[in-house]
Order: sequence, then structure tokens, then C-alpha cells
Amino acid sequence: MYYRSGVYKYISGADFGRYTVKNIGWGVENSKVPYWLVANLWNTDWGSDGFFKILRGSDDCGIESKISAGLPAQLTVF
Repeated sequence: MYYRSGVYKYISGADFGRYTVKNIGWGVENSKVPYWLVANLWNTDWGSDGFFKILRGSDDCGIESKISAGLPAQLTVF
């Protein structure tokens, strides 16, 4: 995936696998394009300092349907 700026929108092509990213926020670009703000796990040389925006509301790349999360738990030490 080649990305530098703007809101990524899937156009066409084969799905080439799965990848883990971290959704950290959301917003609207140019007052009309809703997006998820996502942290990539590579490094800050990729994308926009390691982050990218992906279209919100269209489930591009499964960003809305294939999501999982964890809840913090208190560690009990005996």
C-alpha cells in the first residue's frame, strides 16, 4: 500500500492478506470526507509519520467489520 496523504479509499484489486493496525480516532477531511485515523505498525517513514486516514462508513479493507479490541484489566499479584 503506497500512501502519503489524504483519505485512502479502496478502488480495486485482489485482497492480499490481513494486517494489524490501531484505530486511534476519526474525523472529516475538507468538511465532507469521513475517515478513521489509523496508526500503522511499521515506522514513521511510512505514510504520514506512521499514520494514515482510511474512508469511514464504507468498510474499506474490513476496517469496520473485522475489528477486535481488548479491555484493560487490573493485574492481581499474589
